[in-house]
Order: sequence, then structure tokens, then C-alpha cells
Amino acid sequence: MDTITIKGLPVRRILLKLSGEVLAGGKRFGYDQASLERFSCEIRDIVGLGLQVGIVLGGGNIWRGSMGRNMERCNADSMGMLATIMNGLALQDALAHAGVQARVQTSIAIPNVAEYFVRAKAVRHLDRGLVVIFAGGTGNPYFTTDTAASLRALEINADLLIKATKVDGVYDADPVTNPQAKRFDRLTYQETLQRGLKVMDASAISMCMDNKLPVVVFDIVTPGNLLKLCSGEDLGTIVTE
Repeated sequence: MDTITIKGLPVRRILLKLSGEVLAGGKRFGYDQASLERFSCEIRDIVGLGLQVGIVLGGGNIWRGSMGRNMERCNADSMGMLATIMNGLALQDALAHAGVQARVQTSIAIPNVAEYFVRAKAVRHLDRGLVVIFAGGTGNPYFTTDTAASLRALEINADLLIKATKVDGVYDADPVTNPQAKRFDRLTYQETLQRGLKVMDASAISMCMDNKLPVVVFDIVTPGNLLKLCSGEDLGTIVTE
């Protein structure tokens, strides 16, 4: 398999982190069929480049925190993990319609619904050209899906973690409320942590830093951006050493 260059880095295997909200499109909750179809086609296109693709999904389009209620944290987090499994199944179905074979692996054993996460099996799927969707977070409360993405990326020996967002990179302030906000092209892990920049949570960034896993943050809302990024266009912000 040929190596692809993304943000100047040689890459063969990626972990793509998608928020649940992007699956909702313009809706507040649930699924937007057009968005699911578009993301599936874009994932098909990058698989066509020769990339091996793992995906971690959030669950915010179904469940967010305790939804404003005074719910015990472990219960709320467990519901969030189950929401990511629902999203994984929805994306798997959309990928199948786009002609892409995918497997959902979960951190919570639901044998009649999806495979239980086994690292060696996930790697075999990736080597065969299948997309692997990692659902259920880490399987533990108090850990975000950002941390799950870092963990799974390291477990499958991904060359790059790509975080898909609604903005075109990392800024020094909220670009929605501050038109003077500056976008970074490149950051170090330490700069990200010291500035408290909203790339990923501190645990996720620290894990990437400790294991020298580069992270790219980019805008996936603009159609075609994922393929452009994976084709070598200079999009988004890279966080590295």
C-alpha cells in the first residue's frame, strides 16, 4: 500500500474522530440522512486513496451529559456510550449503501449487535481494507470520546488522529464570537495544553503527546474537505511535537 502525505506526514492508517452532532446536520438531535450519505461517500473516497480508516464517533446527537437533569454521572456516561453504538450502526449502514465494508466494534459486549473490541481483530479488518467503527467510548465512565479516539488510535498503531469539527482548525479564541481570532496552522502538544486550547480534552492530548501521535483538526462540514485533506491539501491545524 502506498503511503499518503497529510500535513507533511507520511500516513497509511488514520483514526477519524467524528462528533455525533455532525450526523445530525442542521438538526438539534437525531440523524440527517443527507449528512450520513455525504460522510459515507467521503469516507469511501479516502479508502479509495489507499488509506486504512478507523472511526470513533461521539453521541451528542442522541445524548449529551445528563440532559440537564440531576442524573448520576456513571449512569449518564453509560447512556452516552450506548448512544455512540447507535451512531456506529447508523454509519455502518450508510457505508454499506456507499459500497464500503465496515465493522462496528464496541467496548461494551453486545454480541447480537456488534463485535466486541479486540485489537488484533480490528487490525486484521483494517489490513483487509475494511473500515472499523469503534463505538462505546472506552467502556468506562468519566472518559470522553476524545480520549477514546486517542486510545483506539494508539491501539491500532494509527499514523495520525484526525478530529473532524465544525471549524477550520484551532483558534486562540472562539471565531464565532471573536472575528479577530487567530487560527493556528501548527501547534505543539505543550502549547495546546498550556493555552487551554479546545482541541481535545487534556487527557486525550496528553496521551497523544506521551506517544508522539500527531493530531489534525479540520472542518468536515464543508463538502469535500476530508478528501482534500487526505489528498495533501493544507487544511486545518496540526498538533505535534
